[in-house]
Amino acid sequence: MSINTIALIGFGEVGQVFGADLPTANRCNLVAWDVKFPDQESEPAQAAARSAVAVSANAEAAACGANLIISAVTAGETVAAARSVTATLASGAYFLDVNSAAPAAKRDAARIIETAGGRYVEAAIMSPISPKRLGCSILLGGPHAGEFKDIAATLGFSNAQCYSETLGQTAAAKLCRSVVIKGLEALLSEGLAAARYYRVEETVLESLDNLHPGADWRELSRYMISRANLHGARRAEEMREAAATIADAGLDPLMSLAAARRHAWIARRLGDAADIHLESALDSLVATPLKERAPC
Repeated sequence: MSINTIALIGFGEVGQVFGADLPTANRCNLVAWDVKFPDQESEPAQAAARSAVAVSANAEAAACGANLIISAVTAGETVAAARSVTATLASGAYFLDVNSAAPAAKRDAARIIETAGGRYVEAAIMSPISPKRLGCSILLGGPHAGEFKDIAATLGFSNAQCYSETLGQTAAAKLCRSVVIKGLEALLSEGLAAARYYRVEETVLESLDNLHPGADWRELSRYMISRANLHGARRAEEMREAAATIADAGLDPLMSLAAARRHAWIARRLGDAADIHLESALDSLVATPLKERAPC
C-alpha cells in the first residue's frame, strides 16, 4: 500500500517529531488532531501553528481519507483514541498505536479498529524519541506487523522491527522496561531530593560512581529528573499502565504504583522546564514543609 495521507492523533512530544520529520521523508499529506488544540495557548496548539501539518477540527476529520493513522496520545487515552476515529476510518487503513498502554488496553484498541475495518499495528518506542527521531527503536506487534514493517521503512522508520504477532507482547516489553527506567527516575528524584535536604547529595552521587563506575551519575541524575519534570504527568499515567501489566502477571505492582505517585508529585512541584540544573531542581523538590512533601 502506498501511504499518501497520514493522520496524527495526539500532538505531544512524539506527535510533534513525527509531524516535523515525516513530511521531509515522504511526499504525503499530514493532518493532526489533539484534544488540546481548542486551547490556542496550549503547547500542542502552539506547536501545530509552527508546523507544516494541517490542523483538523476533531479526530474523525483527521482520520477521514487517511490510509495511516498514528495514535500518540497519553497512555490512559489509548482506547478512546482508537474509538474516536472509527466513524471515518477507511477500510484497510493502518492504525499504528505507539502509546505506552497495558497489553489489555492494546487488545481493546485492536478490537475496535479491526471491527471498524482497519488494520491495527501495535508499536512500542523502546528508546527516547530524541535524538534519533524516526530512527528510534520501535517494536511492531500484531498480525499486521510484518506487512507494515516494509511500509514503515519507506516512511523513514529505519529502526522498526517485527517483534511478535501476538497482541500485547510489545506493550509488555515496553512497560516492563518502564518499571526499570521510570522507576529509576523516581528513585533518583526521591533519594537525591532528600539528600539535598540534608546537604549530603555530593556524597551520595560519589558513592554511586563507586558502585557503578563509568556512569556519570550527576549528569544521568540531572537528565532523568529533567525528564520526570517535563513529562511527569505522562510518566505517572504510563506507570499506572505498567502497574496493570504487572498485576496481570500475578504480581503486586508495589514499585510501579509508587513510581506513578512520585512522578505525579514531581510534575506538580517542578512545572514543565525541559532543561534544569540538578541542584535547583532538588531545591524545588524540598522547598515545602515536610507534611507537604509526601506524595498524595
